[in-house]
Amino acid sequence: MTDTSRIPDRVSLPELTVRGVILGALITVVFTASNVYLGLKVGLTFSSAIPAAVISMSVLRLFRDANILENNMVQTQASAAGTLSSVIFILPALVMMGHWQGFPFWLTLAVCAAGGMLGVMFTIPLRRVMVVQSDLPYPEGVAAAEILRVGATASADSQAGAGEAAAGTSGARRASGTGMADIATGGVVAAAVSFAAGGLRVLGDGVSIWFSAGAAIFRIPMGFSTALLGAGYLIGIVAGLAMLTGLIIAWGISVPVLTALHPMPADASAASYATGLWSSQVRFIGAGVIGVGAVWTLATLAAPMARGLKATFSSLGAAGAHGAGPAPRTDRDLPGFWIAAISLVMVVVLLLTFHAFLSGAPLVAGLTWRLVIYAVIFAFVFGLLVAAACGYMAGLVGSSTSPISGVGIVAIVLVSLLILAIGSRDGLLATESGRQLAIAVAIFTTSAVIAVASISNDNLQDLKTGWLVGATPWRQQVALLIGCVAGAVVISPVLDLLYNAYGFADAMPRAGMDPSQVLSAPQATLMLAIVRGIFTHQLNWGMIVIGMGIGIGLIVVDSILKRTCKVARMPVLAVGIGIYLPPTVSAPLVLGAVLAWLVGRALQRRRAAGRADDQAIAAAERRGVLIASGLIVGESLIGVVMAVVIGASGKEAPLAIVGPGFSSIASWLGLAVFLAVAWLFARRVVAAV
Repeated sequence: MTDTSRIPDRVSLPELTVRGVILGALITVVFTASNVYLGLKVGLTFSSAIPAAVISMSVLRLFRDANILENNMVQTQASAAGTLSSVIFILPALVMMGHWQGFPFWLTLAVCAAGGMLGVMFTIPLRRVMVVQSDLPYPEGVAAAEILRVGATASADSQAGAGEAAAGTSGARRASGTGMADIATGGVVAAAVSFAAGGLRVLGDGVSIWFSAGAAIFRIPMGFSTALLGAGYLIGIVAGLAMLTGLIIAWGISVPVLTALHPMPADASAASYATGLWSSQVRFIGAGVIGVGAVWTLATLAAPMARGLKATFSSLGAAGAHGAGPAPRTDRDLPGFWIAAISLVMVVVLLLTFHAFLSGAPLVAGLTWRLVIYAVIFAFVFGLLVAAACGYMAGLVGSSTSPISGVGIVAIVLVSLLILAIGSRDGLLATESGRQLAIAVAIFTTSAVIAVASISNDNLQDLKTGWLVGATPWRQQVALLIGCVAGAVVISPVLDLLYNAYGFADAMPRAGMDPSQVLSAPQATLMLAIVRGIFTHQLNWGMIVIGMGIGIGLIVVDSILKRTCKVARMPVLAVGIGIYLPPTVSAPLVLGAVLAWLVGRALQRRRAAGRADDQAIAAAERRGVLIASGLIVGESLIGVVMAVVIGASGKEAPLAIVGPGFSSIASWLGLAVFLAVAWLFARRVVAAV
């Protein structure tokens, strides 16, 4: 294939192939495991569409009959599965509260797959109005389409010159053309650093400088995670500076004020006392900011969402009115019958899943079914609204910055209030065991909502990619459904593996585990604290109200910046996350964002000096994205592999070659290696021009 523009309607190429589905499933395992680990460690996931497209092109180019549409189907399936891992923002809370001792395979599979497949169904009617007829930018979708086109061009060029190039040269050109070498570079570097830190323990994973001003305690933190460096590079300078603002609010203002107002006990250290206040008080300020940001985001989307739904229902009525002939190939969605049938089946699956979830509870049958029906209705209706909102938000600013965790906070508050009203009438909340069950039902219901929201957040990006390259929508929608099932199969075993190897915050599977290696699962911890506070009437409302006030102030600041400045912004959700995340997590994210800004400035200087054209700048920016993705995947996969080693050995550090006395030296070595990786990263990107 030599024409790499949009495939026209009259041309039909192989798209949803058996080899593509198998390859997509294998990539799914990698990116789902990576996203689960990263999400549990730092509360962030990354968009896997672009690296999945690159890997797909690198593999399928071994087959002469591969084409751009087949590659698109592979990245569609893999990105949907990777995105579904966002359920880890809430599901681990069931283990943290003691309701589950692990992650039951069939229950986890069912709630993830059913929620994800409903998310696919909810976004199909939105495709025409939000993707085809809309001017929304869809940044990740457009970028993935461009990478697929670049890969197709490179493939055509390599085939044209096959008779002139040696086999080794041709292979090098293939790797360079797809960008697989850049992903591999980042992955190998991150894997080596992560293994030296988490496996051999010769490198530290962070360092903090503590100092006092009177009774006030301050902290200057830095973590050495290369995955977070890559994630920060991807989120960009706007979100990075917003997170820095949150970090300053938490550790430059809130913790020092609280430590000054409440003198430190004589038997406590400055570090442990300040960290305890941040965990029990300041994080709820972040929760208030995040909640306000989520509500504000949904409110600003209400009007365009209503217009989009109205236009969608109108277009559904006219969907079959394409004259006497069928719709063009690139405009054929799954038929309405299949949308309704699959949605109905998924609702039935959710009903059975929620009933199985409550099957061992000491409840009368009538109350059990009322809870099941109310929970499923809530998940369906709220999920439908959230699907439209997240789809629009993803189209506007991208999947990576869409407020999934904020949506989860809104959902868990609403479903908790619903169960509170039901339980107050039926006596469910009269006992401690009843309250614990109500908390578990609220968490499980929210997990279904997040599955719907996360898939909706990603699917329209994929459909935009498909529209740009000339894919057949209904085939893409089938690939999305396959991706949901494939991802759901992987999530439970990976969660079990990581939990048993590292443990979660406040939930250790066995005694004597290393607390420094615990996965913090920040969103799940926050949502559990919120739902417990609602049902026990002990929510830290003082700090939440302070956070809500800060959030409202930030919204005002952001609105002013939006009108007066083209570049500077203050996204509220990012500030809230900066307050809430552990500081050794926020700091490398900020550094990665600053690194991206510095690299961008260096590239623009080269353009201004006439040393690079727009095409060269675009190639360098693409290299940065791919290396950053490789850093994330490399470190995350080593984390999963180490979990297997730890689980098999039964030891906390089975591969360590140094003892605890080496920790101080390891910290400074870790800092040196981390800075070296950042410098080499920047140098390699700039060297592309």
